[in-house]
Amino acid sequence: MSYRGRIAPTPTGDLHVGHARTFTWAARRAEEAGGALVLRIEDLDPLRCRAEWTERAIEDLAWLGVRWSEGPAYQSRRRDVYEEVWRRLRDAELVYPCEVSRREIRDAAHAPHDDEDEPIFPPALRPPPDTGRDAESPAGVVWRFRVPDGETVAFTDALRGPQSFTAGTDFGDFVVWRKDDVPAYELAVVADDAAMGITEVVRGEDLLRSTARQLLVYRALGAEPPAWCHVPLVRDGDGRRLAKRHQPLSVRELRGRGMTPGEVVALGGAGVRR
Repeated sequence: MSYRGRIAPTPTGDLHVGHARTFTWAARRAEEAGGALVLRIEDLDPLRCRAEWTERAIEDLAWLGVRWSEGPAYQSRRRDVYEEVWRRLRDAELVYPCEVSRREIRDAAHAPHDDEDEPIFPPALRPPPDTGRDAESPAGVVWRFRVPDGETVAFTDALRGPQSFTAGTDFGDFVVWRKDDVPAYELAVVADDAAMGITEVVRGEDLLRSTARQLLVYRALGAEPPAWCHVPLVRDGDGRRLAKRHQPLSVRELRGRGMTPGEVVALGGAGVRR
């Protein structure tokens, strides 16, 4: 299969310098492979995503010199795809409705977890395997994917080499559908990348653990997973991650300061001091 990459901004604010680095990296890998690059707008959250942010993201990407051959495709228009994936997982008894609160999970969890990651879901709180089997819709309740405790999920990253995470230890039963009736990230990106024939995913290294989760979803669907390339995050001079909330480091702000696209991308590759 020929190379197919993707860039997938979430329109909850202006593109960050970190996005500039990741998206230009993805575009370069697609160009070097002589393949296609798909632009996908991950606008599933109706409360946080806005059309104006989408327009600004597309404009900033073009200014950065990122060129895509397909899209934009909008996740907000692909609900039927996500519902079909949910039904397949439901029929395989790999997902279940979960009424347990985040606080209950946190209080019951004994395994350690990163501050930026969700607590390990305690296996003792799982319902029987056929729970939710007769549900006609995922709406109104959280749905979780039942992970195979003790199984090691391994993959090779283009930059970081061999990686492995153990289900039940490094991550637990994860959310695939939110209570507000929005497909969760782990389900939506697998559904889209599989349907769009993506052969390599280029994204930030903060999503390495998510890759292990998503590989379980790929397997459940009988779909071929893509290759992976997790690029380093943009950090300040003290090594702390710079997130989207650091608005002065948005691409648009840096454009306003008179920086060139090359300078913005180079800034993303250096230790940034604010």
